[in-house]
Amino acid sequence: MPFSIVGGLIAGIIGKKLFEQTWSLVDDEEAPDPKHREIPWKKLIPALLLEGAIFKIVRGLFDHGARRAFNRATGSWPGEEQPDPA
Repeated sequence: MPFSIVGGLIAGIIGKKLFEQTWSLVDDEEAPDPKHREIPWKKLIPALLLEGAIFKIVRGLFDHGARRAFNRATGSWPGEEQPDPA
């Protein structure tokens, strides 16, 4: 559990940095944030979508990598082996 919490924090920091770098390729201004008062929807929605996608990818890669490392160390997979059939 503590490893998961620390890993989540690290993944969050990495995700934030990746988002900031990626957004700087899209716009010269700081990325819009919902707390800003005068932000057009056409900028806010793409920024939120991009930020969410980056965070989800980074967190998923970290989580899967941590599970693979646990499996190599213990020989036991923490979680389900494969998704449930649809």
